[in-house]
Amino acid sequence: MTELETRVKQQFDQLSELLDNNQTKQFRKKFLDMHFYEQGQFFMTLNQAQRKELYAIMAPDEIGDMFDTLQDDDPHISRILHEMDLKYASEVINSMYDDNAADMLEHLDKAEVDRYLSIMSTADANQLRGLLHYDTETAGGLMTTDYVVMSQYLTVGAALKALRKFARTAETIYYLYIVDDANDLVGIMSLRELFTHNEKATLNTVMVRNVVSVYVDDDQEAVAQVFRDYQFVSLPVVDHANKLVGIVTIDDVIEVIDDEAEEDYSKLAGVDVDESQTTPLSAASKRLPWLITLLFLGMITATLISHFENLLSQASILAVFISLITGTAGNAGTQSLAVAVRRLSLENNNPQHLIKLLLKELITGLVIGLITGLTIWLVVGLWKHNFVLGLVIGLAMMVAITVANLAGSLIPMLMAKIGFDPAVASGPFISTLSDLTSVLIYFNIASLFMGFFKGL
Repeated sequence: MTELETRVKQQFDQLSELLDNNQTKQFRKKFLDMHFYEQGQFFMTLNQAQRKELYAIMAPDEIGDMFDTLQDDDPHISRILHEMDLKYASEVINSMYDDNAADMLEHLDKAEVDRYLSIMSTADANQLRGLLHYDTETAGGLMTTDYVVMSQYLTVGAALKALRKFARTAETIYYLYIVDDANDLVGIMSLRELFTHNEKATLNTVMVRNVVSVYVDDDQEAVAQVFRDYQFVSLPVVDHANKLVGIVTIDDVIEVIDDEAEEDYSKLAGVDVDESQTTPLSAASKRLPWLITLLFLGMITATLISHFENLLSQASILAVFISLITGTAGNAGTQSLAVAVRRLSLENNNPQHLIKLLLKELITGLVIGLITGLTIWLVVGLWKHNFVLGLVIGLAMMVAITVANLAGSLIPMLMAKIGFDPAVASGPFISTLSDLTSVLIYFNIASLFMGFFKGL
């Protein structure tokens, strides 16, 4: 346990003791001194009775600050909200940042959402309904409406004074988004830039006019890519008429990157890695289609091996090395697949980059295959006292690895080209495909040298 974890655990123990002993004043002070994230982690360790004690001594806006750090898709959130008085729960949600509140409401039943929104003011409820309207995996689904917006005709001095008002509610005040009378986004300024200009200058004379923005319906992966490229901490979101409708902040993009990585890993493995809330039967039903498909592909491999029964009957030693060749080629293909999927997500199908990747993986496969082939040739030659047999195994290994490496990078590219997600060319699929090609390569090479190890 790290020093930080030890300190946090001690804090949690002290808070629990204060709460259980009804030492309200001391509890509030210690609780509010903690980071919102730590407050949320402590909150999730409490039982229902303790949570109800907490609601009695904490204001809704104080709980709302903490709720901003909770996982919006946590299955316990709905039950926790039901524990609260309806008005209290509505105020908690209303005090959260709009994007976090909308994300949380997205996972509740429509009837529940309507109940909470009905208690809020019309303006606040409409704000959240507007965010709930957007697809969750678009810029609109990620954005918040808690941001700093200024008229282009304000002076720098007036803008600095107005910032005090925005600071209470805005999710970030690092950037000022500047609009004209029609709410078109016309410029941007950082807080640092604002402080360096003369207070009498108007914003439209000192603002940056070349604004990088995203459209409200842009996919979340495209939004994340803009953050990677420009290293922003927030990004304006506009509609197709260039009206400013919100901003996306870096904390939401970090979640997107994590979610996308988890999704790609799930596809590479052919399973849903987030099965913690599913029953064994449900988990099995999701995994079975892949396994049944791979079973039939495996039967093709078995059929192919049976086609070479005559060869195996003349040299049974060949059977010993089947799994060695297919397994090594499968592993090489899976490595190549992982590299290709990652590159495709970063380079947006740029033809020049893809050709370079293909050539690189081909050469990499040849180098790996050559070294592996030479190694197995020497090992088998010394082990079986037959360097021709070693040559067959080594050649087969080299060619199989090269082909698997090429397939691992080529198949995702072809899938991306025809509009499919390249990650669906999963590891299990590549492994099974490489089994087929490896067996075919192995036995065809072996048949050319049959006379040198017949009867072994």
